[in-house]
Amino acid sequence: MIAADVGAWQRLDRPLFSRRHRLTGRPDYIVADGRDLIPVEVKSGPSPAQPYASHLLQLAAYCLLVAETSGRRPPYGILHYADRTFEIPYTPELEEEVLAMLEAMREDLSKGNASRNHDNPRRCVACGYRLYCDQTLDRS
Repeated sequence: MIAADVGAWQRLDRPLFSRRHRLTGRPDYIVADGRDLIPVEVKSGPSPAQPYASHLLQLAAYCLLVAETSGRRPPYGILHYADRTFEIPYTPELEEEVLAMLEAMREDLSKGNASRNHDNPRRCVACGYRLYCDQTLDRS
């Protein structure tokens, strides 16, 4: 294990940052597999039949950040759920998908058109932006 951001493990000194892609993030773990650095994202809930698209894109963003900050492209990333683990290949197609999503998100933000994309109050409770969001479902 190279770094961790979960529970009792020591936090990364700082998030990973790509100036080129204007992206920052902190994977839960980065593990070494030989010379490769592999990002790991831990989800506390049970596994879906297949990882959710949002989880795949989050992991792809961490792969992008690991590649940018280390100079070594990870061949895969790991999504770990409470009852199952997926090894997700970091393909050029997945990289293109995360870059397209970043562009779409930036476009929506610049237009002031970034709406909440769910109706789940529990997601709002866990969101780091809930105090600033005018669409939050959590009014506590």
